[in-house]
Amino acid sequence: MKARSDHRPVEVVVGLIQDSEGRVLLGRRPNGSHMAGYWELPGGKRNPNESPKQTLCRELYEELSIRVLSATFFMVLSHKYSEREVRLEVWHVESYKGDPIGHEGQTLRWSLPNEFRKLPILPADEPLIDILLERD
Repeated sequence: MKARSDHRPVEVVVGLIQDSEGRVLLGRRPNGSHMAGYWELPGGKRNPNESPKQTLCRELYEELSIRVLSATFFMVLSHKYSEREVRLEVWHVESYKGDPIGHEGQTLRWSLPNEFRKLPILPADEPLIDILLERD
């Protein structure tokens, strides 16, 4: 992995996707990837000149084969890993077309927020656990 020399946070956009039972869609990072085995919200890095919503739509289509029909901004989380800082923009995906399929080697699962603490969740995503539990 190439080191970032400018020290700006990595801009990441993720989708908070819930089913009718309140379960959240999570993807598990595949073996061989950075932080393999950790669970995370689906999404990815924002490209230059791309809006957060464009990133969300592109990433969820590339990763899961779903087309976002409706999504609203939810919150921003920041986390400093030892090697970089991540700025995570979370969007609540209200509706989408298609059935999620893991196209990048990731395992997918639907989990209730109260089940998250039993899983290895990416540190950048952890603050979201308490927020989702407060909403229930």
